[in-house]
Amino acid sequence: MASRQLIILILTLLLIPLAFPSIAATEYDPKKPEEAQKKINVVVEGMIYCQSCDHYGTWSLTDAEPIPSAKVSVICKNHKDQVSFYKAFVTDLKGYFYAQLEGFKMGHSILDHPLHGCHVKLVSSPLANCSDLSNVNNGLYGAPLRFENKRLLGKNYEAVIYAAGPLAFRPSHCPNTHS
Repeated sequence: MASRQLIILILTLLLIPLAFPSIAATEYDPKKPEEAQKKINVVVEGMIYCQSCDHYGTWSLTDAEPIPSAKVSVICKNHKDQVSFYKAFVTDLKGYFYAQLEGFKMGHSILDHPLHGCHVKLVSSPLANCSDLSNVNNGLYGAPLRFENKRLLGKNYEAVIYAAGPLAFRPSHCPNTHS
């Protein structure tokens, strides 16, 4: 029985690196000049909305409107629960953010992986009528990342793209429509 468990453990340790590709690493080839080495970048993307008053108190984004110039933060912690990356990003005119985690490094390829250690939180909305934080998709405490098999490839560039959210602010005042 113990040998079966040992085989399972060995197979698991061999297969985990295949399931979680190494991120923020460089493909090193000593024959290539340093500037020609391919760097793998980590990117987080998502959408930020203003939740409709009709769905106040839920996670529904039906009738929600995108918020341009909203701010979100990406926070990554290492396996020792220490903040290893923090930066705020701003959405574009359609409420979309593309956050390249410039400087993000992993000390441990599994435990510090972005899927485990990084989260996205709401920071601020430029809309006075829609600036209260909501917990849609865990926007208050940190929305986890998802890997949706997206990559950008170039000659000397590769980006692995993770998704978060969508997240939403909510109106501070919603008219009482219930009778």
